[in-house]
Amino acid sequence: MSFLNKLFGSPEKENSSETFWKNITSEEDLNKAIEESATKKVAIFKHSTSCFISKTVLKNFEKEVANTDKEVSYYFLDLLAHRNISNKIAEQLEVTHQSPQLIVLENGKATKNASHSDISVSLL
Repeated sequence: MSFLNKLFGSPEKENSSETFWKNITSEEDLNKAIEESATKKVAIFKHSTSCFISKTVLKNFEKEVANTDKEVSYYFLDLLAHRNISNKIAEQLEVTHQSPQLIVLENGKATKNASHSDISVSLL
């Protein structure tokens, strides 16, 4: 990987390396996340794999999650690979699309959302 790719990010597809994420790659996955929010708080992280800011926010959030004991299910959406699902999230949960974005679900509804530097475990 070149120096510029390390600094600004590679254009190649990127997935989070953290193991707590459940990937959203289909409407079925989204529906599972919404259903799960009936019994447990759910966080959906929408990430742009080509954006340096999004990568930085993601890494910072993952560090926060690693140091918390909150009972939350964490879902990850690569919005460049699954833009249709990102649009579905905005429509179905009535949350304006942003990137990066964290959406907190409880009982099938978006209760909180934040983007960029406002993304934090404290929202959970």
